[in-house]
Amino acid sequence: MTDLKVVQDWLESGAQVQSALAPFTLVREGKRVEMLGSYATAELGSSARLGVIAIQDEHAALRSVSEMRWQTLVISLFAAGITLVIGFFFAKKLTEPVRALAAGAHRIAGGDFSERIKITSRTELGELGESFNQMTDQIEAYIRDLQRSANENRELFIGTVKSLAAAIDGKDPYTRGHSERVSRFSVAIAQRLDLRDEEVEKIRISALLHDVGKIGIDDNILKKPSALTEEEFEIMKKHPQKGYKIMSQIPAMKEFLPGMYMHHEMVNGEGYPQGLKGDEIPVMARIVAVADTFDAMTTDRPYQKAMKFEDAVNRIKSFVGTRYDEDVVAALVEACESGQIAPGRVRLKPRTPSSDGNGTKPKASEPTLTPATTAPAA
Repeated sequence: MTDLKVVQDWLESGAQVQSALAPFTLVREGKRVEMLGSYATAELGSSARLGVIAIQDEHAALRSVSEMRWQTLVISLFAAGITLVIGFFFAKKLTEPVRALAAGAHRIAGGDFSERIKITSRTELGELGESFNQMTDQIEAYIRDLQRSANENRELFIGTVKSLAAAIDGKDPYTRGHSERVSRFSVAIAQRLDLRDEEVEKIRISALLHDVGKIGIDDNILKKPSALTEEEFEIMKKHPQKGYKIMSQIPAMKEFLPGMYMHHEMVNGEGYPQGLKGDEIPVMARIVAVADTFDAMTTDRPYQKAMKFEDAVNRIKSFVGTRYDEDVVAALVEACESGQIAPGRVRLKPRTPSSDGNGTKPKASEPTLTPATTAPAA
């Protein structure tokens, strides 16, 4: 086999090269075949050497290398996939508490304090979740305290308003309870008009205080047992301005002022104090105006006897388009015909319950019959 180049290379190298790899070309059946050859020298003794020679078809050799490359690539991809799966698992374990904290913060921002974050991890994230739950508990407690304080302040405010209205009505024994009755009639009308609860509440307070300006009217005029003279009536007509002047100094009273200041306006523009027409008059004032007149008609006064309930309703209807708004009068008539307003009582619908801060609503109370007290006889 000395004609093979790899053998020739080994013979030429002698003892100088122990092993080597050399490509060469071999002719087989008239075809040139690229080969790879390697040799190594084995010492059998001091004077005897053995050449160990291996030859391989280059294509076959490279094919095995290619297979090794593919195997390496597949193994690498498999290892990368396993790494990604493990990484995703641990990343999810790490991000789940963060997502829970983010969701909890979002619920709190929306006003829902009913749920707590459940994090079983004992790492810093677990401690953060526990701190977050404690913070939620404290916020919920603070909100309950604020709501309780707000309810107490509201009750104090309503009580003060009622006391003021009673004090004003008390100046004249013939109008005692007038403001309370006007307030109840106004609420019934507003509910028939399907106004929002917030607007109904504003109308209730405004109606309670609609005559607050009479505190500045001389008792000789206010308690006069007979009809007022023209000059006295001009003085009496100033009570809306006086009430506005008193209450406008209190910022919290701003939203109740229209009913106090404009309840003597008429839709035809002949009312006072500003002579407003139609839609220029706020709905609040239009409602209080009808309720005020209806109570005056159905209550005994020193200079006139109370009208019958049905006659008062018909009398109010006759003023539609001149003194009073058509829709407001229609609401009063509907309330009277349905029995919501009847002689001596007013049936008011319960207010829609508001959210309590935990995302839940308390139960609404059942409708009750509210007495519409009448003034004592002379």
